[in-house]
Amino acid sequence: MLKSVCVYCGSSMGVSETHAEAMRALAREMINENIALVYGGGKVGLMGVLADEMIRLGGEVTGIIPKDLMDKEVAHEELTRLYIVKDMHERKAMMSDLADGFIAAPGGIGTMEELFETSAWSQLGLHDKPIGVLNVNGFYDSLIVLINHLAKEGFAQEKYADSLIVESDPKEMLRRLRIAATPEEKPAKPSGRFLI
Repeated sequence: MLKSVCVYCGSSMGVSETHAEAMRALAREMINENIALVYGGGKVGLMGVLADEMIRLGGEVTGIIPKDLMDKEVAHEELTRLYIVKDMHERKAMMSDLADGFIAAPGGIGTMEELFETSAWSQLGLHDKPIGVLNVNGFYDSLIVLINHLAKEGFAQEKYADSLIVESDPKEMLRRLRIAATPEEKPAKPSGRFLI
C-alpha cells in the first residue's frame, strides 16, 4: 500500500527550471493519488518547491530535519508536522520508517547519498519498499549507466539494479511505485496433516 512517499531532492534549485516544474508536477500527482509526502523538512531549493506545492494543494507533508541544519536548509514552518532530530543518521532512519516508497529527484551529493543508502538497505534486507529515480530531462542517465556497470562487474546483483524504477513522468512513477509496494499474495499453506 502506497500511502506516503519519501522524496530525496536538492536543497538548491539547479540551473534548469525543468527541475522545479517536475517537483510541482510530482506534488500534483501525489495529491491526485492521495499520497502524503515525507522529505527533509527544508524550505529552500527543490525541497521547498515540492513542499510548497503540496501545501498549496492541501496535501499532507511531514518534514524531518537535523537541528544543525535548521538554519542552512531553512526549516519549513508550514508543514503538517516537522520533526527536529539530532543528526543525519536519525533523519534518514526516520524518513525510511515513515515512508512506503522512495523517489530520488534531481539533487546533489546529499541526494545521491540518500539514494544509495536506501538502495543498500534494500539489498541488506532492511526494507522491501520500492525505490524510484525521477529522471527529469535525462538527469540520472549517467547514474543509471554506472549502476548497470556495477552489476556487470559483479559488485551489485542485477536484480537490485533492475529493481530501481526509472521514470521521467511523475504519474507513471507513482503508478509503478504503487504496483511495486503492493505485497504479492502468497499461496495459502495447506491445512491438515499429510502422510508421506
